Amino acid sequence: MKNSRQDVAARLLRMIFDKKPKMAGSILAKKGHILEEFFRGNPKRIIQWFGHFAVTGESTHKKGAKALSQFAFVNRDMCWEELEWKGKHGQSPAVVATKPHYFHDLDVLQTVENFLEYVPDFWSSDELADSIKDGEILQIDAGYFVDQFLYLMYEDNSKDAWHVVEDFLIDEQFSSLSQHLLIHLDEQRLLDFLKSLGKLISPTSQCKELAFPCCWLEVLLSGHCDRISLDDLVLLNCVIAKGRQLWRLMNDEEQQEEQEQMEEILKGVNHLTVADHFALMKELVEREFPDALKWISIQSWVIFCVLSKECRSGDSCESLFSHNKIEFRKADDYSLVQNDGCSISQLPDTDDVDLAGSSQKRRKRNRRKKRHRYDSDDDKLDELLELGSSKGKNYVESRGSWHLSTDGFSASWDIADIPDHLSTCYLKIWVKWACF
Repeated sequence: MKNSRQDVAARLLRMIFDKKPKMAGSILAKKGHILEEFFRGNPKRIIQWFGHFAVTGESTHKKGAKALSQFAFVNRDMCWEELEWKGKHGQSPAVVATKPHYFHDLDVLQTVENFLEYVPDFWSSDELADSIKDGEILQIDAGYFVDQFLYLMYEDNSKDAWHVVEDFLIDEQFSSLSQHLLIHLDEQRLLDFLKSLGKLISPTSQCKELAFPCCWLEVLLSGHCDRISLDDLVLLNCVIAKGRQLWRLMNDEEQQEEQEQMEEILKGVNHLTVADHFALMKELVEREFPDALKWISIQSWVIFCVLSKECRSGDSCESLFSHNKIEFRKADDYSLVQNDGCSISQLPDTDDVDLAGSSQKRRKRNRRKKRHRYDSDDDKLDELLELGSSKGKNYVESRGSWHLSTDGFSASWDIADIPDHLSTCYLKIWVKWACF
């Protein structure tokens, strides 16, 4: 459990170092003893941070070199003799003040080692702290500083370190935190996290209308987190949010046994009547929300599977709409088709007939000219949707899209999206009816 917690904390600290290094740098600037240990006995780190003195033509030193030069000038009576020069003789403060590029002749490694041994005040100085605050030093060895921050958090219980973590969590997008951190939680801590998250959620009226894809989870966590398991949450996420991917997985050649079991389930569903469905929903009304949601979600995914098998062509889709009393119109047609299959349109007058006739001739010519281009586009679409070849058992005709009464004719749905759309409609309607 402790390892899981610190794994997440370590990953979180790396996010802070990458995205908000100044937050960590402001804490590190106050920890002179950590900086001393970081550089002690490590020539590579010393050169990486302090070896940035200005050369001829440059006006300022950078990083640790700037801190070292400023501290040496301010405290020259105390530490100037600890500066080691590469030449035969040293440089005086007066000369270096007028010619700062002379610092380039400093033996950086030996000088910093002298400061580690004889000038302890440098490591807690404002000059060094100012060079550390931007957090750039974290890039030299992020792993080392992660370990130091973990010690501050879990051993020293440093309030400053914890405030940095809390502020970052508040400012960072939740989706980014989830993507980077949840994968490092063990199962129990993941469930604990979700339950604690539920205490912070207050579902709006829109959530109870399932207006957004995540509403089911908000309602579940906010009011029923004590009656759910991680397995239930994983199952619900699969059938509600990842139904299409789950269907493709079930149709993989390696899942032969699961395919046969699914076929038996689908056969049974096809024999259910409307009365059977209402009897099931009546039973679910009497159950607790988590249990009812689970069974409705599974049922909606089974419907998705059935529709994925049946909706293979424009004719099969329109037959499905009519049979289930779903009004529809083709996406390129503004006449409304009622649930009895009849089109609602005004009878044209003579002029309209003439115009329609000439328009049809033009459309036929255009179709002949562009047929080869359309065929090519359809082939590409089939590849994109991964729906198989025209000879395979999973072939779906790529042409055809409709506006449906299920969403007030607000969107155009093509054949590939019909199963997903209708099963989602089923889920929303029955969850609201049975659970709210």
